[in-house]
Amino acid sequence: MKRGHIIGLGIIGVAIIIIITSIGDASTYESFSTAKSMAKNGNTAAIHVVGELKKDQTGQVVGIEVGEDKTSFTFVMVDNDGTEQEVYYNEPVPADFIRSEQVVVIGTYKTDKMFVADKILMKCPSKYQETDVKTTSS
Repeated sequence: MKRGHIIGLGIIGVAIIIIITSIGDASTYESFSTAKSMAKNGNTAAIHVVGELKKDQTGQVVGIEVGEDKTSFTFVMVDNDGTEQEVYYNEPVPADFIRSEQVVVIGTYKTDKMFVADKILMKCPSKYQETDVKTTSS
């Protein structure tokens, strides 16, 4: 083989190794129970938990408490397994937070009862959802 081919194969090999290691670092969505057990075992890595804001029978969001200085808040979130958890976020309430369909919190358990989010990602309802359009015939 020529020297150029060997160098090219070496570069491709290094690129494949980099891609595989970066995929291994990609986080998956977990439940609050998994995050709690990981925290009890001493794992302090940030966990992604997906769920919805807690709502009452009428569909209104409940459990949001804004701090006195309005720079932090807590809310109740229900993960995909149905586990309710109080989440603390040390930032102001994001715009359209109450309207979000799904919420992803990235963080860890600091105490047994409090999940502390470092980041919040929201899936908000689409502005372009189909609406019922009534047509009149003449």
